[in-house]
Amino acid sequence: MIQYCIVALRYSSGVGVSSGMKKKNRSLRPLGREPDERVGKSKKAVPAGTYELLTKSGLSGVSVDEVSRRSGVAKTTIYRHWPSRESLLLEACSQLSSRPPVPDTGNLKSDLENLASGAALRLRQPWATIMPSIIDAAERDKDLAELQSQLHSQMRGALVTVIERAQERGELPHSQDARELVASILGPILYRRFFSREPITDAFAKNVVERALGKQD
Repeated sequence: MIQYCIVALRYSSGVGVSSGMKKKNRSLRPLGREPDERVGKSKKAVPAGTYELLTKSGLSGVSVDEVSRRSGVAKTTIYRHWPSRESLLLEACSQLSSRPPVPDTGNLKSDLENLASGAALRLRQPWATIMPSIIDAAERDKDLAELQSQLHSQMRGALVTVIERAQERGELPHSQDARELVASILGPILYRRFFSREPITDAFAKNVVERALGKQD
């Protein structure tokens, strides 16, 4: 009887319980948000690493192996969220640019100068070095062609808006084709950036606007 009570007392106080059981119980932790946080970090690190590679070596220089090395994210994790190199490129490229805000000074020339100077500034940024690669790949890849079309639309959209607004104010005739006027502004800026490789300064951008508007008189 005494022996039974000692055994019972030892179990009720935890004495005699195997150390393995204790360790197992201590190892149980409530599941937090650590996996979600890791996923979030991976989804930021991988496109950032891809973007860095793009700015340095263009589309041809991007591989999943190199993105994994640069971002510190395992290839298996990358493929879990981006099933192919192409899908990874598309996401990274889609973050390159956004439509600039539309100015409204009440004067067409001032609005166009604002936008032309903004375009010149963006084309001096690292992301602009990727544009030739995208344009080249768009000739053979329909998804990249769609992306290139979106980037072009974003670049010209604000210009079209201020031109159409000026037409409504009577500052510009409705017979003026907005797309042609946009081309006469963006054309020289893009030519200087990617062909002659001369500096694209604010002064140059404003001169382009003045010449484009002078042709409309």
